[in-house]
Amino acid sequence: MNVLVINAGSSSLKYQLMDPQTGAVAAKGLCERIGIDGRLTHKVRGNKVVKDIPMPTHSEAITAVLDILVDPEHGVIHSTDEIDAVGHRVLHGGMKFSASCIIDDACIQAIEDCIPLGPLHNPANLMGIRACQAVMPTKPQVAVFDTAFHMTMPPKAYRYAIPKSYYENDDIRRYGFHGTSHKYITRRAIELMGRSDIKIINCHLGNGSSLSAVKDGKCQDTSMGLSPLAGVCMGTRSGDIDPTVCQFIMNKYGISVDEMLNILNKKSGVLALSGVSSDFRDIEDAAAQGNEDAILALDKFAYEVRKYVGAYAAALGGCDCLVFTAGVGENGPDTRAKICEGLEYMGVKLDPEKNKVRGEEVRISADDSKVQVWVIPTNEELMIAQDTMELVNAAK
Repeated sequence: MNVLVINAGSSSLKYQLMDPQTGAVAAKGLCERIGIDGRLTHKVRGNKVVKDIPMPTHSEAITAVLDILVDPEHGVIHSTDEIDAVGHRVLHGGMKFSASCIIDDACIQAIEDCIPLGPLHNPANLMGIRACQAVMPTKPQVAVFDTAFHMTMPPKAYRYAIPKSYYENDDIRRYGFHGTSHKYITRRAIELMGRSDIKIINCHLGNGSSLSAVKDGKCQDTSMGLSPLAGVCMGTRSGDIDPTVCQFIMNKYGISVDEMLNILNKKSGVLALSGVSSDFRDIEDAAAQGNEDAILALDKFAYEVRKYVGAYAAALGGCDCLVFTAGVGENGPDTRAKICEGLEYMGVKLDPEKNKVRGEEVRISADDSKVQVWVIPTNEELMIAQDTMELVNAAK
């Protein structure tokens, strides 16, 4: 089966054509500057092709993608008939979706209803869906929600301690994000451990970071909340913060709510702490040169992740497997070591040599470690493709 995986942004559209059974990616690329002028970057067989193509809307972007996939020189299929289905990443499913679903009118209406919860992403996701429906009306389409994996959390984990009316009337609760990644690495960890009745703590660490506590394959808690702003400090996001800090700054400097949120989302995190960059590689370079602010940024990030790991071990009643994934988790041996330092009490013991790995799937814990520690490269696109395949096959 060939599944076209789509991740639509407000002015961009990422795509991959892949086989969900093998994970093989035939081609992938990015449409950007949609609504301005349009540029397509297409990667196939180790080659990169860049074309400037007018893309007034996402429909023209989808058409450009389909055209290059069947292009005699740069394509990988002879006809779009060889595309069996389309899988769409959708950020926020609210309380309406606890799993992926085949897209129909009711699904689209529900995604629209969740726009207040995902005001930046859901409208863009809908544009991608509608563009594919317009250009490929006969192909089955599937929505894969970033929040769905976390919907197994119990009320004690997802309810906020605020008046109940906000939950009942406005669906305000903890949702969590990076769910497709957490779902993928959970499945992979279960395969690697050889059993499903295990307690897993997943660390998706990158410019955006989130952790999840998983028992028997189901999420019990996660660090992000109503939005991706909550949890540990990230590249440019503050993470958890006393709300009074916001009130103090807003009152003193006459800052609006939107301005304050922009500061917390785009001008905070390790960028603000280091004064150097939001890129952990830049911060590590500065720290190596003795930059004290950069050292603090790395120390605080590791400290906050370690606190969540400890909290989730307590919530789960133990931990069998600790997983690192995403940009920093997969490629940051020093950060992984710093996070695990002090977790010996719960049975975590790294193998320093194995921990040198970057971007590969490997167990990095020592042979006598009570908790297995793994680096598992995430593959959200494969998870989307596999969910799409399962739903389309089930509907036949």
